Amino acid sequence: MAVLVDKNTKILVQGITGTQASFHIPRAMKYGTKVVAGVVPNKAEKNYLGVPVFETVEEAKEATGAEASLIFVPAKFAKSAILESIRANLRLVVVITSGIPVNDMMAIKHELRHSSTILIGPNTPGVITPQEAYMGIFPDNIHKSGNIGIVSRSSTLTYEVILEINKAGFGESTIVGLGDDVILGTDFADILRQFNDDPETKTIILIGGIGGNYEVKAAEYYKSLKNKKPVIALIPDDSPLLSDNEGLAPEIICRGIMTAADKRKILSDAGMIAVDGINALKNELLHL
Repeated sequence: MAVLVDKNTKILVQGITGTQASFHIPRAMKYGTKVVAGVVPNKAEKNYLGVPVFETVEEAKEATGAEASLIFVPAKFAKSAILESIRANLRLVVVITSGIPVNDMMAIKHELRHSSTILIGPNTPGVITPQEAYMGIFPDNIHKSGNIGIVSRSSTLTYEVILEINKAGFGESTIVGLGDDVILGTDFADILRQFNDDPETKTIILIGGIGGNYEVKAAEYYKSLKNKKPVIALIPDDSPLLSDNEGLAPEIICRGIMTAADKRKILSDAGMIAVDGINALKNELLHL
C-alpha cells in the first residue's frame, strides 16, 4: 500500500514538452511511473516521450483514463492549468511550478473547497512511493521502500532525512512534499489522515518549517484522533544566518511571531514526539 501515488496510478503531464518535464519525465517513466498522456494547448506534436499529447486535460482523461496530473507549466499559466485539472475532477494534482502569484493561489484554494481533488504544491518536489512511482523532481536513487511515511515543507531537509534514516536501516512508504510557498494546496493534517489510514505506514515523520501555521493545524488534528500512529515532528531551530530580507516567504512573514521552539511545544502537547535535529529524530525512531 501507499498514499496518493503507486505503480498503477495513471498520470498525465501538463507542459510535457517543456525543458523541466523533458528532463524529469523520462526518469520517472524508467522508474516505473505510469505516464499515459501529455497536455499542451495548441499542441504541435501528436506524441512526445512515447505518450500521446492532447490539447486539454478533459480530452486526455477521456482517452487514457488518467486520474492524476503533474504540472510543469510556467507560473503565469499555472492558474488556468491547475483549474483545468480540478474541473476535470482529477483525483490528484501535483504542481512543481514555483512563483505562482498569491492571488492566483487564493482563487485555486476557493475552487478546491468545492472539489474532491487533492492538490500538492506549488513549489514542491512532489510525491514518491519508493520502488513504485513518483510525480515530481525527486532524486529517485536515494529512496528505500519501508513503513515510514514522510510529509514535509522543506525539500532539501527531506532529502537529508531520507539519507540518514536509510543509513539507520529504515525505509519509506511514501514521501509527500507539501511545497515551499506561502499558500499550499494541501496541509499536514490532510496527509497525516492519509498515512494514519494506510496499513503499511507504521510511523510518520513530519518535517516543518519556521513560518506559517500549518504545523499548528496539524497539532490540532492529531490531538483530536482517538487511534493514531506515532508521529515524530522535526522542527529545526530558527537559522541565525538569515537576515530579515532572506529566506522563504513563510519564514520572512512569520519571523518573530512563532519560533521553532513554540511549534515543537505545540506539537509535543498534541502527543507528537518533537525534535530539533536529524540525530534526535533517528534516536526516537530506534526507540519506537
